[in-house]
Amino acid sequence: MDPLQLMILLVIAGICGAFAELIVGFSPPGLHVMLVSIIVGVIGAFVGAWIAGLFGLPPVTEIRVGNIRLNLLYTILGSVLLLLILQALRSGGRRLSNSR
Repeated sequence: MDPLQLMILLVIAGICGAFAELIVGFSPPGLHVMLVSIIVGVIGAFVGAWIAGLFGLPPVTEIRVGNIRLNLLYTILGSVLLLLILQALRSGGRRLSNSR
């Protein structure tokens, strides 16, 4: 994979992560918003691909960059699931600290 293909994949992951953040209502503070979106999108791609493989789901919105295939729908769904889990963990921690 050459550097251009890597940059294209990171941009696509960032866009998918940003869509997931909009769906969930997650807005990270600070100037590093795009970096967080890229990280969420990359992890979401792995989570989405794992869940799709687990249930034997067919590729729906697949794109190919070089020899890497990325399914946009499963990347967004995996990112949404990741953000929902993170929000549940974060809000659960607040409840524990407020109850004392």
